[in-house]
Amino acid sequence: MIDALSDAWIVSALGGLVGLMIGSFLNVCTLRWPEDESVVFPGSHCPKCGEAIRWHDNVPVFGYLLLGGRCRACREPISLQYPLVELATGLVWAGMFSYAGLSWEALRGVLLLTILFGIALSDARFYIIPDQFSLGGLVLGLGLAFLPGGIDPLAALLGAVLGFGLLEIVAVAGKWMFKKDAMGGGDIKMMAMVGAFVGMAGVLLTIFLGALLGSVIFGPISYKTKKLVPFGIFLAAGAAVTYGFGADIIGWYMTNVLLLPPPR
Repeated sequence: MIDALSDAWIVSALGGLVGLMIGSFLNVCTLRWPEDESVVFPGSHCPKCGEAIRWHDNVPVFGYLLLGGRCRACREPISLQYPLVELATGLVWAGMFSYAGLSWEALRGVLLLTILFGIALSDARFYIIPDQFSLGGLVLGLGLAFLPGGIDPLAALLGAVLGFGLLEIVAVAGKWMFKKDAMGGGDIKMMAMVGAFVGMAGVLLTIFLGALLGSVIFGPISYKTKKLVPFGIFLAAGAAVTYGFGADIIGWYMTNVLLLPPPR
């Protein structure tokens, strides 16, 4: 028992450390991909003075703390986004590997949740969902479906087609009705990616949850300010809930709302 707990703790801790590093790279992706910039060149540097960041100052979370939240060269404040994203990603990876162990399902989970986090950050700041997240995630989702656990390849493909098709229909209908774009292309491609991970039922639940969250949280703000709704944020939240609790939510709906007998 003690050995099992020890092994689980080690797997979780190692997952968390990898997650911290992934979170550091995720910061770069969310800030550069929407601007069509390379994530390789130039290397990490201060956005204010352009000074290259030393390797020991670039250690996730701890580098920020050691610098006191300021650039070593120009002493300008460093955005809190950097340590918070690193920490959040590390916690997600640690939690997923703690829950699922060293498994393909854990890998599938951390990849999906990391991509969704990146999409939410990019959409919130730039109103853009980079293809690297959506199309790259689509390829990952379809590929991971061939591995043990999770949904099978056909379910992943059908989920991707449904996710893309439903939002494409909404976009076309919205443009016809309102005479302007009602749905961004990034949202459409994003839902194809989500469908490859959660399947057809998961796509429907994700869209429902995303629309509900968007209406409740951002709807009143959008109505007053006339700002566009960064729908990708809410679709990402809906997809995360669907991935973690979708089977339970769908099961509850079928037995308590549709009054269908529970599956044996």
